[in-house]
Amino acid sequence: MATIKDVAERSGVAPSTVSYVLSGSRKISEETRARVLEAVRDLGYHPRASARTLRSSRSSVLALAVPREAGKYRAVDGRFAVEISDAARVHGFDVLLMTDPDGVRGLRRVAGSGLADAAVLMAVEEADPRVAAMTAAGFPVALLGHGDARDETEVPWVDLDWEAAVALAVRQAAAVGHRHIAFLSSADHEVAARRGYALHGLAGAHRAAREAGVEVTVRPSSDDPGTAAARVRELLATDRPPTALVVQHLIPLPQVLAELTASGVRLPDDLPVVPVGTIPDESGLPDLPRIDLPVGRMAAAVTELALTAAGALPATERRPVAGGPRHELLEPRMAPGVPIAPPRTPDAR
Repeated sequence: MATIKDVAERSGVAPSTVSYVLSGSRKISEETRARVLEAVRDLGYHPRASARTLRSSRSSVLALAVPREAGKYRAVDGRFAVEISDAARVHGFDVLLMTDPDGVRGLRRVAGSGLADAAVLMAVEEADPRVAAMTAAGFPVALLGHGDARDETEVPWVDLDWEAAVALAVRQAAAVGHRHIAFLSSADHEVAARRGYALHGLAGAHRAAREAGVEVTVRPSSDDPGTAAARVRELLATDRPPTALVVQHLIPLPQVLAELTASGVRLPDDLPVVPVGTIPDESGLPDLPRIDLPVGRMAAAVTELALTAAGALPATERRPVAGGPRHELLEPRMAPGVPIAPPRTPDAR
C-alpha cells in the first residue's frame, strides 16, 4: 500500500507538502499541486483509516495561554497569536485564546475537559506555576520563552536567545567606539514578575560589559511612554551621559522616541538607539539598527513542539525528540540595513 512518503518521493516534494495539497490548508503552486495529484493517482494513495480514526478522537484545538491585563494592548502578543494560529491551521488545528492573568485555573479546566489537545504558554516566568500544574496533570505544553527553572527541562520550549541578543547589541555599539552605553531593560513590572526574557536580557547587558570592557548603565523601562522617556532624559542629564542606548522589548518605543525628540534630543546624533526584540516590519518605528524577534520561526516551532508533545502530528511530519523534550534557542542577528552610528567624539570615555 502506498504511503504519503511514497507520494512525496514520486512527486519530488516533502511529505508535509503532500499533506498541504490534500488538505488545502496552505497555498501551493499549481505546478506542484498537479505533480502531487498525479503521483496520488498513479500510486493509488489513500490516507490511512487508522490515522483518520486517531484524528477524530482529538479536539483538533491548540490552547494559547497569553496572560494579560484588560485594557493593556501588546502588539507582539497579537502578532504571535496570528502566527501561531496560521501555523496550527497548517496541521488542521484551531486555536483557543486564553487571557486569564492567573492562567493555571483556565489551563486546568481545558486539560480536564478535553477542550484542547495541547497548549502553548507565552509570557513565561521563572518557575512558572502553569508549567508545574500542567506537568502534574499530564497535559502536553510547549513554551514560547523560558526561564531556566527545573520544571522547564521536562517540557519543550523555543525562545530567542535574549542574553545573546542584548550582548550582541552592546558589543556592536562598543565596536564602533561607544564606551558608555545605557541599557533600558524590559519594563520594571516584567523584571519584578521574573519573566524569562527580562532576566536573560539583564544578564546579557552585564556579560557584554565585562567582555567588551565598556560601562553599561542599566535602567528599567516602563509601559508608560512618558516614564520611559524621563528615565532616558535623566541619564542624558548626568555629568557623563551615555553615547548609545540599547532598549529591550519596549512596547511604546515609537512614543518614547517621539517624546525624546520633542524634548530636544536629536536622534541619532545625540544618542544612537538600538532596539532589541522588535517586531519585523513594525509600523511607526523609524529606521534603526535593531535585532528583530524571529516571530514566524518561533511561532512555527512552538506550534510543532506542542502538537508533537500531544502526539497529534503524523509520524512523517513529527521531528524525533531524542533524549527528552526539544529546546530551541534561536541565535540573534542584527537586522540588515542601518548601522550603529559612532559617538560624536572619537574618545567617549
